[in-house]
Amino acid sequence: MMPSADYRATRAITPGKLHKGLDRCVHDLIGHWRRRDRTLQQLQEQARQIAERSLQHRQRTDAQLRQDLEGYREQFRRRKKDVETFLNEALAVMVEASERTLGMRPYPVQILGALAIHRGFLAEMATGEGKSLTACFPAILAAWSGRPCHLITANDYLASRDAEELAPLYRFCGTTTGWVGGHMDQFERRANYAQGVVYTTGKELLADFLRDRILLGDAHLAPRRQLRRQLNRQHHSLDQLVMRGIDTAIVDEADSVLIDEAVTPLIISQPQKNEPLSQAVRVAATIAQSLAPGEDYRTDRRYREITLTARGQAQIAETTGSLPPLFHGAGRREELVVTALTAREFYHKGQQYVIEDGAVVIVDEFTGRMMPQRTWRQGLHQAVETMEGLPLTDPSETLARLSFQRFFRFFRKIGGMSGTAREAAGELWHIYGLPVLAIPTNRPCRRRVLPSRSYPHQPAKWQAICDEISSCHQAGQPVLIGTRSVASSEELSGMLQERGISHRLLNAVKHKEEAQIIASAGSQGAVTIATNMAGRGADIKLGRGVAELGGLHVILTERHESKRIDRQLYGRCARQGDPGSARAYCSLDDELLQRHGPGALLKIRPRGEASRAEANRFAELLVNLAQRSAQRRAFCQRQIVMQTDDWLTDALSFARTGLD
Repeated sequence: MMPSADYRATRAITPGKLHKGLDRCVHDLIGHWRRRDRTLQQLQEQARQIAERSLQHRQRTDAQLRQDLEGYREQFRRRKKDVETFLNEALAVMVEASERTLGMRPYPVQILGALAIHRGFLAEMATGEGKSLTACFPAILAAWSGRPCHLITANDYLASRDAEELAPLYRFCGTTTGWVGGHMDQFERRANYAQGVVYTTGKELLADFLRDRILLGDAHLAPRRQLRRQLNRQHHSLDQLVMRGIDTAIVDEADSVLIDEAVTPLIISQPQKNEPLSQAVRVAATIAQSLAPGEDYRTDRRYREITLTARGQAQIAETTGSLPPLFHGAGRREELVVTALTAREFYHKGQQYVIEDGAVVIVDEFTGRMMPQRTWRQGLHQAVETMEGLPLTDPSETLARLSFQRFFRFFRKIGGMSGTAREAAGELWHIYGLPVLAIPTNRPCRRRVLPSRSYPHQPAKWQAICDEISSCHQAGQPVLIGTRSVASSEELSGMLQERGISHRLLNAVKHKEEAQIIASAGSQGAVTIATNMAGRGADIKLGRGVAELGGLHVILTERHESKRIDRQLYGRCARQGDPGSARAYCSLDDELLQRHGPGALLKIRPRGEASRAEANRFAELLVNLAQRSAQRRAFCQRQIVMQTDDWLTDALSFARTGLD
């Protein structure tokens, strides 16, 4: 391996501290200047020229196009100063290649999005505008440089789908593609990471990055490795690593990956045998069952916290003898019981987790998908297992920790795209230096967002939802119903079965036929119940005659903590100029309102049928206030994560940890 390649294999940009005070004000002004209207106009003109130029290649043979692409690839590989002068012509040939290999000719707005990503912007493209194809072009340009290019998606399904469907275009342009999923072993991962463009999720990419750094230890610095080789001392071989380095990241659904998932850092751990802790967790679960809510402890739904009362503390102290000696102290025994109470009060099967093959599997609240390799920390996972009567797994020992905010600032170049980025534009620029650029739609949006409906209690809400589903089903209009949890989706499925309405169910447990369910969701008369698995990236095409019936109708059964997630579900309908409609339902005992809603206002309930419109407006106000409160809390959590990063960097500055 050449020294330069050895250096790039473990190279990571060392991010500086975030701007504060007056520096941040100036930095924010720079962000506003970068996403000014003039920038969009310039890129639109460039995209128009590329689209026109691409038409001139229609009469040329495939061999001629490949020869041109090979020449452009060599220019980008050498990275000369004038390489950007070849950009328009290279993209024009790619546009023609896309139509020949995929049967899809990019629209000018897709070329505009590709230019924005290549320039380091986050392109906000409406749902259904073809972001997957848009990302191919900047990814090919990055792969031509010979450096690693990672295209980060929201989940494994999208990673595998895009890598496989778009592979013909990549091959035609002289590069390769692969994808990395949670089920792959290190040999499959290494083979896929060796490709020119790699599709994967942010969690998988960060986890593999940390595992490689753990293997390298203090040899993560290239000069140190090379010096050891010269001295013929024992050195770490890069053959054991699965990744070939990081350089360029293109983030699909960037607000989900960079904002929503950044609330908690990713931690690499290993099981550590601890029999006293396992025994203590079982005893703590028994003690927790004897405590009464309100008398022995109080719950805070908003922050998911348990506070013991004096009576509860006294009752726990009386049972100290049943605990192992290590946990006889007041602090340790109370911490164990509080963890058991937290599991009982705030963690429910079908919502935060499911039981799969006799094991507790966490469900990602943002994507609705299972995370089989993830566990909760600090005894919480064992507390949930005890609650479910399952064998206890060994507690984990932390080996490495890194936040998503810091990790994505390691990349030399980053760009992205999303359909819902404008709400987080300030945070994306402040943390990642990503200016958001709104890309116009190819065709006017024909989505009808119908007035939301509110109900005092969930049973009435579910009955109204079933009535609307039945009405659409009888008319032949396809319906997609979005739920927040596995339990809610299965409850609604049971209600539809009682009414004799045929439907398909897609959730973390029933996911094996995901591609087929998504493909048929737009057929006439189709009824599909789905969790957030169908919220991002799901491309639902309308069947024959469905457009005349009004297109796909989307029902949101419960609001999410972020409006962006609600908008993503709405975006499954009315794509690429097709008709479609959407409606949201809520009840005053929904989780969002109960956890984040203003308590005083929740007690005010308009009565009477005459005030139905007033009740809906009042409920909409509560939802808006609750979502703002939830987003403020999530923002504070992300701030704490970043502050912890800074603290660890300062505290361990004397020791090069491999994550600098």
